Amino acid sequence: MKFRQIFRAAKLHFANVEKSVGVTPAQLWALREIAERPGLKVTDLAAAMALHQSTVSNLLGELSRRRLITRKTATEDARVVRIHLLQSGEKLLKKAPGPARGVLPDALASMSPAELAKLDRALANIIERMAVRTKSAAKTHLSDI
Repeated sequence: MKFRQIFRAAKLHFANVEKSVGVTPAQLWALREIAERPGLKVTDLAAAMALHQSTVSNLLGELSRRRLITRKTATEDARVVRIHLLQSGEKLLKKAPGPARGVLPDALASMSPAELAKLDRALANIIERMAVRTKSAAKTHLSDI
């Protein structure tokens, strides 16, 4: 029942985000990360969100099409793309419901390292006991599962 409570709370938050500001929860989280670290690299954003780089690239493509961000090739290395918020992205963030990264990541961030380690061990134990495993889900935003 506790898993259902957690997932239901997350889904309610996701629905509220999309209804309020018209972006997905993953897009909102990306906007927050970019706002906190202007000039962020795509690889760093993927790491911060614990998502696959191709997933983040697709997410950024949509944010760029909606004119919420800009992607610029770094002057020091043409292979590096740096991401910046546009004014419209800043406005959207100001009116978006929090927490931007979602209720579950926010709750996890408030836990101590010891609590997180204990939870990690317990979840790993559950996964080991399950007949069906999906490793690819580890790099997928919860709203896309």
